Amino acid sequence: MVFKAATFHGMELYLENDQARRSALESAVANALAVAGGIDASDVTVIAAGQEIRLHGSVATYQEVKRATAVAESIPGVRLVRNRIAVG
Repeated sequence: MVFKAATFHGMELYLENDQARRSALESAVANALAVAGGIDASDVTVIAAGQEIRLHGSVATYQEVKRATAVAESIPGVRLVRNRIAVG
């Protein structure tokens, strides 16, 4: 018998008691966005789901969208960034 790693739609499973680690990752990304140059992230929301970061909200320019993605990807522990930031 062969056992596969437990996944849900290709993503690693995580337990709800993993809240502290997800909160720490969300805080790290949000803080990095707040102090990063070249982006006004005051209207950006950060949500962590395992090692995936989801960015929602709006910024003024497309360059800020790209900058937000780059900043989030640079944080240790972030495996994937899904950017849903709108320009406008």
